[in-house]
Amino acid sequence: MKLGAFTFVLHTHMPYVRKAGRWPHGEEILHEVMAESYVPLLNALNDLKSDGIEPRLTIDLTPILLEQLADADVKNDFELYLEERLALAEAEIAAHDKRIEMHLSYLARWYRDWYANILSSFRDRYGRDLVGAFRQLGAADNLDILTSAATHGYLPLFERDSTIYGQLKTGIESSRAFLGRAPRGVWSPECGYRPAYMLERRYKPGLETFFAELNLGYFFTDAHVITGGPIRLPRPSLTQAPEIRGAALPARKFVVHADDRPEPKIRTTMRPYYAQAANVAVFGRDERTGQQVWSAAQGYPGDFVYREFHRRDSNSGLHYWRVTAANSDLSQKEFYDPYPAFNQVSMHADHYVDLIRLMVRAQYYQTKERGIIVSCYDTELFGHWWFEGVAWLKHVLRRLAESEDVELTTAGAYLEAHPPAQVLALPESSWGAGGNHSTWLNAETEWLWPLIHSAERAMEELVARHPAAEGDLQTVLNQAARELLLMQSSDWPFLIATGQAKEYASSRFHQHLARFNRLAAMAQRGTLDDTDRRFLDHVAELDNPFSAIDYRVFAGRE
Repeated sequence: MKLGAFTFVLHTHMPYVRKAGRWPHGEEILHEVMAESYVPLLNALNDLKSDGIEPRLTIDLTPILLEQLADADVKNDFELYLEERLALAEAEIAAHDKRIEMHLSYLARWYRDWYANILSSFRDRYGRDLVGAFRQLGAADNLDILTSAATHGYLPLFERDSTIYGQLKTGIESSRAFLGRAPRGVWSPECGYRPAYMLERRYKPGLETFFAELNLGYFFTDAHVITGGPIRLPRPSLTQAPEIRGAALPARKFVVHADDRPEPKIRTTMRPYYAQAANVAVFGRDERTGQQVWSAAQGYPGDFVYREFHRRDSNSGLHYWRVTAANSDLSQKEFYDPYPAFNQVSMHADHYVDLIRLMVRAQYYQTKERGIIVSCYDTELFGHWWFEGVAWLKHVLRRLAESEDVELTTAGAYLEAHPPAQVLALPESSWGAGGNHSTWLNAETEWLWPLIHSAERAMEELVARHPAAEGDLQTVLNQAARELLLMQSSDWPFLIATGQAKEYASSRFHQHLARFNRLAAMAQRGTLDDTDRRFLDHVAELDNPFSAIDYRVFAGRE
């Protein structure tokens, strides 16, 4: 008898890097995760199906990622990337053979074969169509594919409701076009959430209201939001917001709606709830299973036999080293061996499955209820960051599909069979550091937000001035909407705040802002000269996602 359920929720996203240069911050970062995470994941899922196992998992594919995976130039560049990796591996084999470096020669041969398999899978198994491969698994109900905000914009910090609606509506339409069905659930970027509040005398609805309006039935949040558990850093009070370039964020008076549905006496992430005053469900991320993978100190990826992510060969870029020891210097890493590393995966997968069984059984025998464990991760963690991670996922899915205790399911399927019976009023929150907005709004990034807010208002004004544009003007306004969306990506403040690519992210933000401002000025003039047309053609080639975008989704809503 099934005593409870489990689903992985894999958050799959990359920023818009099409035609944005190459290593270390350009399009190659997308090629890497395609090779190391996306193709291996598709192979793992389809291998299981070939073995008679029906995998089930929940995954969001952000619209801006789908747009890039489907792009002809990205596909061609990905093939070139794989061919280059194969050539580099062949050169490494020759060099190591000449110097009689036997282990490095063995590793270079292993990588050559590994890249050859990825290239063959891309070309032959999936016909160069990764989006189609995901769509096929979704149609077979192996995947519950969620949508997200169009460019992964951080929804709680936008000023205008038109922006939240425009990000979500554009994202939904993109997902529907690529995947052949309307998404039922949504991944709010960074699990960012804002409840309803009053701003002066204006009512600002909570995010669940937008989800309900757009027929999105469920979303996800972090564990502390459900359980009230520990927050690692103090939360800032948004009623005492920091100044941003001399202008303080407006005070917010949060609104608690009357709701006749019962509130839980004991809060747990092992059941979904309705968000207050809406028929939209929220699932909480399970912290205990999450730690087994996310934790740098306790998580499986830190095992000493696994591949070391941070050290590459200076000539080929190949990863020749293993983790080796806790906190060891990169110069002290020992050589990697894939065979013991991939053998270790089964032990860690077995440990994980046993943990899930224990948790499900404890929940059932203590409460007489069949709960669900929702374990959320970035997809790119598996394969890219933790090289052996996709093999681990495959083993876990196989064991859970065969489990007598645990139902392997998806969020949507579970919700359909077990709709919530209780309601929660959720606090403003995220799954970022401290559980608040500080990863995206801080001393390093505060300068971005007045510029974003000004562009939001400008877009609303353009829609109001041109409610039914045609011809060149419509083309200009649609491109302005694209640049607005690309400027609003949460990736830019994230990369600035973490210092991972501060100058690059700042440059990308300014590029999209400058293009938006020029397009807005062109729309205000109403006529285009030859210089305008050349500029429009240029940016339309560089920034081409969301071909069916309608600028009017940014019409004012308050």
